[in-house]
Amino acid sequence: MKKNEPVINTALAAYGMSGRVFHAPLLDAHAGFKLHSILQRSKNDARQKYPDLKVVSDYQALLDNEAVELIIVNTPEYLHYEMASQALEAGKHVVLEKAFTPTTSEARQLIDLAQKQAKMLSVFQNSRWHGDFLTIKQVVDHKLLGELVDYEAHYDRYRNYVEENNWKEEPHPGTGVLYNLGSHMIDQVLVLFGWPQSVQADIRIQRPGGKVEDNFELILAYDQLKVTLKSSYLVREPGPRYVLHGSKGSFVKHGADPQEALLKSGRSPLEEGWGQEKKGHWGKINTDINGLHMQGEVETLPGSYLGYYDSIYAAIREGKEPEVKASQAMQVIAIIEAAIKSNKENRKIFLEAPP
Repeated sequence: MKKNEPVINTALAAYGMSGRVFHAPLLDAHAGFKLHSILQRSKNDARQKYPDLKVVSDYQALLDNEAVELIIVNTPEYLHYEMASQALEAGKHVVLEKAFTPTTSEARQLIDLAQKQAKMLSVFQNSRWHGDFLTIKQVVDHKLLGELVDYEAHYDRYRNYVEENNWKEEPHPGTGVLYNLGSHMIDQVLVLFGWPQSVQADIRIQRPGGKVEDNFELILAYDQLKVTLKSSYLVREPGPRYVLHGSKGSFVKHGADPQEALLKSGRSPLEEGWGQEKKGHWGKINTDINGLHMQGEVETLPGSYLGYYDSIYAAIREGKEPEVKASQAMQVIAIIEAAIKSNKENRKIFLEAPP
């Protein structure tokens, strides 16, 4: 943030888990933003933590407030298109919680509207700022394993019940584990390897009484590289989070990025040592580099979700492209649509050029 440059007044469209745990603490910690307003239709608990916050009970009040420059649409996915459209038409910049929209058609319409309105549009793909992903990106970019042939990622949970009165458990457009956790995993793969040649998917409902998909396996094919993405709500004993194999070696990583747990416990991303991972979770590498056999641990780079909002600030105040472009987020949805088609038709879906 440059000196004497005004902060960006920002409104949250909801104060559920994503607003309370992620967006509000990050915006409050970032010097370039002011958490100005929030929509809470029935509660008023946000003001207890943020006393200067303006709480409204109607979305139109956020749209009509000329002081608000940026609206975070962190509502259920089936509301994303309508609410983001209204915000853009009201002249606001918009950040959408992942997943972008349930369909690429809606995503394209939002991208076109943002361009017409000359407003910034981005999606909160915060997992790009996970320490494990930042570390893996370095391993891949520097070819520490030689030519990569196999990349496997897991994003698992253990929740053997169906949570009542939770919209994520209802079969609305955009719900289910593929849109929820899968959007993170697909985005990371697109950042690392670009657009795949094909998608093959197995998507299931495994929990008794479940109404939405809670398990998936995707195989994305590249020239010499096989990418496998897996997620399940019935994994009580977690295995590795990432497993990479190449012509010269392997890299295996256990454990999850610590930032979400820290935010849930009320910690601030401004604290010293934020995002640093415990040594016990560092990845293990076994490879040859320049003719030398190397085996041991790779210290995980510290993650920092504030990096996402650094990018949003630069996009709004300096006219730069956000690091997470809406067009990239639309590609994630295109992969999800192809996966759904693959599962329904029980076949591999060959992909054309990205949307």
